[in-house]
Amino acid sequence: MKRKLSAVVLVVALVGAGANVSAQAATETKKSKPVAAKSEPKVAKKASAQSGAAVAAKSGNAKTAAAPKNAKSNKVAASGGAAKKTVAKVSVERGDVPRKAIHRVSAVDLDAGRLALYSSSALVLDQETGHALIEKQSDTVVPIASISKLMTAMVVLDAKLDLNEVISIGDEDVDYLKGSRSRIPVGTTMTRETAMLLALMSSENRAAHALGRHYPGGLPAFVKAMNQKAHALGMHSSRFEEPTGLSSNNVSTAHDLARMVAAAARYPEIRQYSTTAEARVELNGRIRDFHNTNALVRSDNWEIGVSKTGYISEAGRCLVMQARVADKPVVIVLLDSAGKMTRVGDANRIKRWMESAGMGSDRRRA
Repeated sequence: MKRKLSAVVLVVALVGAGANVSAQAATETKKSKPVAAKSEPKVAKKASAQSGAAVAAKSGNAKTAAAPKNAKSNKVAASGGAAKKTVAKVSVERGDVPRKAIHRVSAVDLDAGRLALYSSSALVLDQETGHALIEKQSDTVVPIASISKLMTAMVVLDAKLDLNEVISIGDEDVDYLKGSRSRIPVGTTMTRETAMLLALMSSENRAAHALGRHYPGGLPAFVKAMNQKAHALGMHSSRFEEPTGLSSNNVSTAHDLARMVAAAARYPEIRQYSTTAEARVELNGRIRDFHNTNALVRSDNWEIGVSKTGYISEAGRCLVMQARVADKPVVIVLLDSAGKMTRVGDANRIKRWMESAGMGSDRRRA
């Protein structure tokens, strides 16, 4: 009986010990859960610090950021703006955030055939070799608008007329064809030199027309001289009807105009007047400011020897220049550009292409 009782006591003792062990284990497990929960932010903090504390920067809440351990970090975490700067700095240093893209010229960029030009006709001529670097419908006959004024200036200078002679602006010089405005009132007197300056720089139609009208033999003789000069230069697809370019019957091609621009570049007066950025001119006792119609002459990025713009609705926006680009003397002809700034944009695209590409004498078509 005693043995049975002892056996029962032993069993009860063992069961009680097992229950205590289970309770203790449960208690241990219950206690370990908060510890595990607390340990997760530590890991997150470490990862966040390594990745630049992106969460803190995004939320702007310092409490969600990793708790800084040193004073310097505390100072950064206290200020949202400072935290952002630090994030950017750390990210760049670690390469987590891409650096600003660096443009590298590819073979595609150097192919003139892929150069996007928005002028209907275009030509870039290397004056040293005579080869065309870029061509686009360069033999198409089109109206040339005020590009005509370069021929007007050459004819006047070829006649060796006195540039200091005073000429007048008359009613005959008013544009009744297109109705274009002018800042030179009828009755204004000026020297032939001033008229040439205003015609080339500001594309003043009344000044250009007066130059032709005061030519020996009058306007008919002047127009005849214009066409003779064009023929002498080999501009066989060109024709001039009057000195301003207001008539759409003043026509030429990009190739012909390249010849004309190259010829105009040999006249010091044309080089000077066509590239003058601005001038203050006294007209009838009043000082007036005139500006060049080509904004590129005011740019430090361009070295321009001859410049002329043109516009009538039939011709679109036109621009011709003799310039030095990528250490090469070139003639640039851009005709029939639709937008107001398209010709300037095309000129800048050509310049960037030439500066990026190795310029050879190969003939390429755009």
